[in-house]
Formats: sequence, structure tokens, C-alpha cells
Amino acid sequence: MKYTLGVLIVIFATAMTQAQLAQSDVPAFHDKPPAKGEKLPAVLTEKQLTDAGYTAPAIKEGYRAATRAGDVLYQMPCYCHCDRGHGHTSLRSCFEVTHGANCGTCLAESLYAYQMSKKGWTTKMIRDSIMRGEFKQVDLQHPDHVM
Repeated sequence: MKYTLGVLIVIFATAMTQAQLAQSDVPAFHDKPPAKGEKLPAVLTEKQLTDAGYTAPAIKEGYRAATRAGDVLYQMPCYCHCDRGHGHTSLRSCFEVTHGANCGTCLAESLYAYQMSKKGWTTKMIRDSIMRGEFKQVDLQHPDHVM
């Protein structure tokens, strides 16, 4: 009886640990848009990017998308896991600095989120789709032809 109880405890502990690890694999994001009047840091402008030497079309389009759909990106996780190494709180954070210009994951997610929002998808639908990895279909060689 003690052996069976011990085995069950080990199985339960393992299951709980696995569930916690699976949850922690989702990067940081906000579950609702910024509060009315909340001042967020600005997304870098095209001039700021150019002055810093970032001129590739995918970079310009990714930052343009972040500007146009900032509230959507604010509610998206970023799967380069920059929340761990850079303290980012959402995908939008990547475009407040040059991090987004140096990361294909950030750019693809930004373009994907913007395009899906233009198609009328809800923020939750976009986030769920990003969590499934569907942003990986974005071709950064042709950022103006997303989906």
C-alpha cells in the first residue's frame, strides 16, 4: 500500500511539474489592451531605423505593422523569448527598440499579427494562432505579400 501511494505521489508530482513547464513556455504578453490614456513607449520610426543602419524592407514593414497594430502586438507573446533575456513584456516591446530589427521571429510575428487584424481576426484568435506557430509561414523576403 505504501509503495502504491508513493508511486502515485511521484506520478502526480511529475504531472504537476510538466504542466507548470508547459505554461511557462508561453512568453510574456498582456491579456487586454493598454488602459485608456496609458502612455506606451513609442515604436521606432523609419528615420530612427535608417539612421541606425536598418534599411531592409522586412524591417521597415515589421516596424510599420507594429505602429499600425500596436495595441494588437501589446497583447501578443514573442516566441524569441525576449521576455527572458531582455525583459520585454509583449511583442510590441521588441519594436520600441532595435531588437525587432535583428530578429526574424519578431518581424514575422509583427507582420502576421497586423495582417490577421486587417482580416478582422480578434486579438485572441491572432494570439492563439501565433501560439500554434502559424506566423512562421511569413516570408520575410517578400514582407509585402504576407499570406
